[in-house]
Amino acid sequence: MEPAAAKAKPQGRLLVSTQLDAKDELEEKLERCVGIVQGLTNGLSEREANDALTANVCKGQQQHEEVCLGLFTLVLTEPTQAQRCYRDLTLLSRDGMNLILVKINQILMEKFLKLQDVPRTQLVWLVRELVKSGVMGTDGVVMTLQKQIAGGDISTKNLWLAESVLEILLDQKEWVLKSGMLIAMSVYTYLRLIVDHGAPNLLILRQKEVDFCISMLREKFMECLIIGRDLVRLLQNVARIPEMELVWRDLLHNPQVLSPQFTGVLQLLTARTSRKFLACRLTPDMETKLLFMTSRVRFGQQKRYQDWFQRQYLSTAESQSLRCDLIRYICGVVHPSNEVLSSDILPRWAIIGWLLTTCTSNVAASNAKLALFYDWLFFNPEKDSIMNIEPAILVMHHSMKPHPAITATLLDFMCRIIPHFFPPLETQVRQGVFNSLTFIMEKRVLAHLAPLFDNPKLDRELRSMLRERFPEFCSSPSPPTEVKMEEATSMEMENHMLEKEESCYDPTEAAFSDDEEEVNNKGKKREFRFHPIKEAVIEEPADITPWLNQLDDTMKEKVQQLQKTSDTETQCEVMQEIVDLILEEDFDTEQMSSLASCLAELFKDHFRGDVLPEEITEESLEDSVCRPVCLIFRNLVTMQEDNSGFSVLLDMLAEFYQKQPKIGYHLLYYLKASKAANGKMMLYESFAQATALGDLHTCLMMDMKACQEDDVRLLCYLTPSIYTEFPDETLRSGELLNMIVAVIDSTQLQELMCHVMMGNLVMFRKDSVLNILIQSLDWETFEQYSTWQLFLAHSIPLETIIPILQHLKYKEHPEALSCLLLQLRREKPSEEMVKMVLSRPCHPEDQFTTSILRHWASKHDDTLGEHIKAQLIKNNNQPRKRQSLRSSSSKLAQLTLEQILEHMDNLRLSLSNTKNNCSVTCLPWRRSTKTLRRSLQSLGVKLQPPRPAPEKERLRPPTRRRAPPAAPRRRKTRSPKLPRGRGKVRRQWALTATDGPLNQSQRPSASQPL
Repeated sequence: MEPAAAKAKPQGRLLVSTQLDAKDELEEKLERCVGIVQGLTNGLSEREANDALTANVCKGQQQHEEVCLGLFTLVLTEPTQAQRCYRDLTLLSRDGMNLILVKINQILMEKFLKLQDVPRTQLVWLVRELVKSGVMGTDGVVMTLQKQIAGGDISTKNLWLAESVLEILLDQKEWVLKSGMLIAMSVYTYLRLIVDHGAPNLLILRQKEVDFCISMLREKFMECLIIGRDLVRLLQNVARIPEMELVWRDLLHNPQVLSPQFTGVLQLLTARTSRKFLACRLTPDMETKLLFMTSRVRFGQQKRYQDWFQRQYLSTAESQSLRCDLIRYICGVVHPSNEVLSSDILPRWAIIGWLLTTCTSNVAASNAKLALFYDWLFFNPEKDSIMNIEPAILVMHHSMKPHPAITATLLDFMCRIIPHFFPPLETQVRQGVFNSLTFIMEKRVLAHLAPLFDNPKLDRELRSMLRERFPEFCSSPSPPTEVKMEEATSMEMENHMLEKEESCYDPTEAAFSDDEEEVNNKGKKREFRFHPIKEAVIEEPADITPWLNQLDDTMKEKVQQLQKTSDTETQCEVMQEIVDLILEEDFDTEQMSSLASCLAELFKDHFRGDVLPEEITEESLEDSVCRPVCLIFRNLVTMQEDNSGFSVLLDMLAEFYQKQPKIGYHLLYYLKASKAANGKMMLYESFAQATALGDLHTCLMMDMKACQEDDVRLLCYLTPSIYTEFPDETLRSGELLNMIVAVIDSTQLQELMCHVMMGNLVMFRKDSVLNILIQSLDWETFEQYSTWQLFLAHSIPLETIIPILQHLKYKEHPEALSCLLLQLRREKPSEEMVKMVLSRPCHPEDQFTTSILRHWASKHDDTLGEHIKAQLIKNNNQPRKRQSLRSSSSKLAQLTLEQILEHMDNLRLSLSNTKNNCSVTCLPWRRSTKTLRRSLQSLGVKLQPPRPAPEKERLRPPTRRRAPPAAPRRRKTRSPKLPRGRGKVRRQWALTATDGPLNQSQRPSASQPL
C-alpha cells in the first residue's frame, strides 16, 4: 500500500489530520497491522497468501488480532481489494468477527467525523456486508451508525449517510425483523428525520423513510411500542403526511388494527421513553459536549461554550428541529448527582433556558416547549422520575427576575396544553400536570409554587388562568417560607429574534434528594474533550493534615511520601511499605480510621474514570490492577485466612470502605481480573462480613449499584462472575437483574445472552424464576423485554413459569403477555398450560386466550381437545360449594364450567369470523367442539345453546360468499374552537389528525411567546 502524497509530513489514509495534529494511535496501530499483512502476502499467489495468513493466525491471539485488523484496514482504504479482503477476514476470524465489530464501534463513536471520504464510504459498505452475512452483533453497529445521522442537518454527507443506512434496512428487511430493538431504534430515528427532509429536492428520500416507518409500524407495532410516549410525539410531527395520517388515525381511533395487544394511545402516553432512544438522536460529538457543559463548566462561564455549540450545530434554519432533541436529552438522560446539583456547575435549566431563546420561529418554540413539558402530561410518581420534570419548573422559577416573558409563555403553555393536547384525555393530562406539581413540592425542588403562580410580574389574565387551573398551588402559606438565596451569578442568553443582551439568572438551588431508582446513572463514562476551548481543570491538593497528625511518626512519614509522589510505581512501593507496617504486631489499630481517611483522600483520583480497559486482553487487565489501592487486595489474596494479619488488613479495608464505598466493586474487579486472585472470589464474602454492614447480600447489592452508576461496561464484565460465585445472593431475587437491565444496551444484552447460552452465566433457576418474573412486571418496558430475552436464553421449561398468567392483566402487562404468547406458540399444549390459559378471566378486549387456543387448535387439535375435555369433566365432578385449595395451582387458577365454555364460545366465534369461511385446519376443530358439547350433555352437564355469530359475519356456503361489508364511516372529529390571544394552542397539538399536509413553515404554533 503506497502512502498518499503529503506536503510536509505523511498523511494517513484513514483519518483527516493537519500539520499540528499528533499521529493518531489507532491509525498508527491499524497501519502497522496492514504492514504485517502485506509483509506476509507480498509476492504470493492468492492461495499461498491465504495459507500464509492462516498459519500466522494459528500462532496466537496477538497474531490473530494483527491479521484481522490489517485486513479490516485494507477494506477501509483499498476499495478495489475490499471484496477479497472481506472474504479472507470471514475465513480467518475466530471470534465471530467480534474484534471487527468492536473496532467499527470505536471508530463510529470516536473517529467518524475525522474519517476521510473513502474510508467513510467503505465503512458503510462493510456494515452492509456484515448485515448480509448475518454476523451476530451487527445490529448494535447499525444502531451506532444511525446515531451518526445528525438531526437538523441536510448537508450532503449527512443525507448520504441517512440514505445509505436506510437502504441497508430496506434491502435486508428480513434480518431487521429479527431484532426488536433495532426495529424500534430505526423507527424512532427515521420518524425524527422525516421532519428535516421536507424540501422538494428531498421528497424521494422522505418517501422512502415514510414507507419504511409505516411498514414497521404496521407489521411490528409491538416492537415499536417499547419506544414509549415519545413515539406519539414523533408521529404527531409527521401526521400531516397523507400516508402517515392513516397510521395516525388508526393509532387514535382503531388501535386493534395495529396490534391486538395495543389498547390505545393512552397505553403509549403513560409509558416513559427509555433514555436509549432519547440519546440516539444526538451524535456522539454533540453528546460529549453537552455532558461536558453539565459536568465541567461553571455557572457564569458558559457563554463561550454556548456560542461555540451554537455556531457548530444551531446556526442553520434546518437546525431549529434539533432543539427538541437536545431538550428531551437533557431532561431524560442528563441526571446529575446531588453532589453536582449542590455545586456551581452549570445547571440543566440554564442550558434549556438558553436553547429556548435560540428558537427563531414560533413552530420551533412550540415544539421546544412541548419537549420540555412532555413528561408532565402523564406523569406518574411511581414510575416516572423527578429529574425529568425538574428542569421545566426551575426554568420558570429562575427566569422570573431576568426574563419574565420566558416564565409567562411557559406558564401559559402549561395551562393551555391541558384541554387542547387531546380532548378525550383532558382529565388524564390535568391529573398528570397536577401530579408533577405535587411531586415537585414533595421533593422540595421548590418550597412553594404561590410565588411563581401569583407573581405581580405576570399579567392579570395569566394569573387568573393559573388560579382557575391550579387553585391548590396559588395560596401562600402563612407565614411564607422563603427559599434561601445564594450569591447571584451572571449568565448570558442569546436571543436571535432580539438583540444580544446580558442577563442574570437567579441561581437559587432548592435542596432535594434524587432518591429515584435511576439516580446518577451515567452509563458509560467518557473522557470529555472539548477541543475548541482547552482549559485545564485545576483542583486543589488534598488536605489530610487533620488525620495525618493522628498517625505515629513512621506511618506519618510513609503517608507524606505517598502524598508527595505522583509516579504510580513509586506509590505502589510506598503503599506496600504501609501494608507491611499494618501487618506488624505492634501496629496500633486505633489509628486505622485516620489512615483510611488519608488514603481515601489521596487516592480519590483512582476512583474516577473507567476501571475496565477499552480493549480487554490479559496484559491490559493486569495493567489495570497495578494501582496502589490494589496492593491491599494483593496482600489479602496471598494470605491465609487463619493468619493474624489477615483480619487486621481486612479491618483496614473495611475502614477504607466507610470512607470510599467504591472500593467494594474495585475489589470485585480485582478478584475477577487479576491472575493472582484466580479462584479467590470468596474473599469478598469475608470482606462483606468485616464491614459495618456485616451482610453479604446487602454489601453486594450496594457495590453493584455503585458500579451500575459509574461504569455499565464494568457491570456487564462482572455479571457472570457475580452470578456464578454468589448464586444464593443473586438468584433469589430480581434486585441485581433489575440493576443490569435498567442500564444495558442491546449489544450488552446480546453479550449476556451469549454467556447464558454458552453456560458461563446462569441468571435464573427453577425455584425462583417465577417470583423474579412477577417482580419484573413493574419495571420499564425495555427492562421487561430484556428480562424475558435473558430468561428465554436459559433452558428452563415453560411450565415452570406458566403460573405467571394468573398475575397478568391485559391492560397493565402487555410486555409479559406478548413474550409469553410467542413462547406458548412454539409449545405443544400440556394439561397445566391449557388449565392456566383457560383460567384467565374472559374480557371482550383480551384476546390472549382466544389467540393461543386458536393456534393450538390448528396445530394440535386432538391434544387440545383432550385436555379441554379433561378440564370440563374434572370441573363437572367437583363439589360446587367450594374448591380445594390444596392443589398445586393457586386459588387464582381455579376454573369453572362457565369460564371454560365462555372461552370455547369465543374460540368458536373467532373461527366463524375467519375470512374465506375458515381454513381447512379449523374445520375439524369446529366439528370437534360440537362433538364435545354432545359428550358433555351425555355426562349430565347442562349447557346453554351456542351464541349465534353476528348477522353480518355468519359463515355462508362458499358458493354464496360475499365480501364483508365496509365498516361505517367514522364521523370526522372537529377540533374545538380555541380562544384568540396570546399563547393560543392551535390544532397542531390536538391529537386528532387534520386533513391535508402542511409544510414545516405553515405549521401553526402551540404557544406564542410573550
